[in-house]
Amino acid sequence: MLGGAIRSQRRGVTLSAVLASAHQIGETLVPVLIGVAIDQGIAGGDGLALAMWLAVLAAVYLALSWGFRIGAYAGERAGVRAAHALRVGVVGRVLDPRGGAEPGRLPGALASIATEDARRVGAVNVALMAGIAALVGVSCGAAVLLSISVPLGVIVLVGTPLLLWAGHLLSRPLERRSHAEQERAAHASAVAADLVAGLRVIKGIGAESAAVDRYRRTSADSLSATLRAARAEAWQNGTVMALTGLFIALVALVGGRLAAQGEISLGELVSAVGLALLLLGPLSVLAWVNAEFAQGRASAARIAEVLASPYAVPDGDGAPSGPVTGHVRLNGVTAGTLRSVDLEARPGELLGVVAPDPRDAATLLHCLGRDIDPEAGTVELDGVPLTALHPAAVRTAILVAAHDADLFAGGLADNVAAAASPSADLDRAMAAAGADEVAAALRNGAGGVEASVGEQGRSLSGGQRQRVALARALAADPPVLVLHDPTTAVDAVTEARIAEGVRALRRGRTTVVVTTSPALLAVTDRVVLISEGRTEDAATHSELAARHGGYRATVLS
Repeated sequence: MLGGAIRSQRRGVTLSAVLASAHQIGETLVPVLIGVAIDQGIAGGDGLALAMWLAVLAAVYLALSWGFRIGAYAGERAGVRAAHALRVGVVGRVLDPRGGAEPGRLPGALASIATEDARRVGAVNVALMAGIAALVGVSCGAAVLLSISVPLGVIVLVGTPLLLWAGHLLSRPLERRSHAEQERAAHASAVAADLVAGLRVIKGIGAESAAVDRYRRTSADSLSATLRAARAEAWQNGTVMALTGLFIALVALVGGRLAAQGEISLGELVSAVGLALLLLGPLSVLAWVNAEFAQGRASAARIAEVLASPYAVPDGDGAPSGPVTGHVRLNGVTAGTLRSVDLEARPGELLGVVAPDPRDAATLLHCLGRDIDPEAGTVELDGVPLTALHPAAVRTAILVAAHDADLFAGGLADNVAAAASPSADLDRAMAAAGADEVAAALRNGAGGVEASVGEQGRSLSGGQRQRVALARALAADPPVLVLHDPTTAVDAVTEARIAEGVRALRRGRTTVVVTTSPALLAVTDRVVLISEGRTEDAATHSELAARHGGYRATVLS
């Protein structure tokens, strides 16, 4: 994952590394030029030579300054682009029609992976640029010190790898704790998002204190993990800095003794001490690079887990041949709680499905939307098994409108038109779903269809949200529409009106309504009763109500 993030931005990383290395070379030349100016200009009493070397020094300063500016920009751009590519990859995996990335992860956790973890992996490009430049700076410094004195150069050449090795060893605890830190932070973010989404329900049942306690515990765990990671980073940075300081002191001590013995000149001593102090910067950068790579590796592992998540359903490489007539058939389907279910929705039929066990209803919806494939049996569309079709093709033909569908922040009309077909009549769809009454209520507030519904439709009541979501599903006008309890939060009069509106609008198109609502079932052509995971009976609503006690108990009680 880290290698891929770097390879994808190799041009930017290469450019930034070259320019940053040029900056480091310029930094290395500064104490050397100062030493030469001292020896030739001051100690030699040559004013012209002093002026010349000062001019060279100014030119070097100008070049290294611009090299740093342009190199840093190129490195940051490479990091941002790599992070963006990773975000797109994670979002693409989460939205892949084949599914599989969501189980076991709350939405807030996935958002944290797509943002903070992607940023940390992208930042490795910046760290790589800085690390290469630091190594070039250390190498140049060692080369210059070798030219001044072999012992000084040898000390740098031997000591630098030892410092890097020590920094790598010290970064391992940081990597482990950084992974735990990101896990806890993502979980805390997910819990917060979950609580905010259910805030109205929490207040309704008086569970505010329990919710606060839950988040306090989660937040405390996240804080503890963050503090452990911060302590590990501080320990790593502090230890490496201390070792680096001792190393620089050793270089300065040896240089001082050599100057006292007359083996190097005054200017060379100044250059050696200046280089020793200058090396503190690159060596500190290398310690920071170790920490960045440790955190990047931990975040890369989390991203890799999402990208490598097994798909919930295989591809399927087919597509419906010709126009979809909407003939849906389940033959001996076994999946989840369903056991050998047979069910047929004929083209243009309005079919009701009653499943007293909510698990049966949920599994049926998953099979129709190809969120899962049956363990046995087949689900067919116009005689073609859904397993032979790509999930995206299935969902173009079969729209499963879930009971808990979310609305988007924005206007009411924007929500209804979000998935509307080109030929959709939005006004008819809103009228059929009763959403025209919602628009009228909002119009009294000087908003109407352009009024904002708030984040996830929280400015609307439960019944209003249901009607807007139903209108959105009707406006999509798919060949097969599957509705799951679309009217549980509306009053009986409105529900009867919606039932007639759905029947009229969907005439000639296949519609499956999974519900226990007598108002909706009364307008269906047929009703299939699924009990204890099996198809128990099928007839009209009135016939089932007359002859089946279990059906009456479920629907009419």
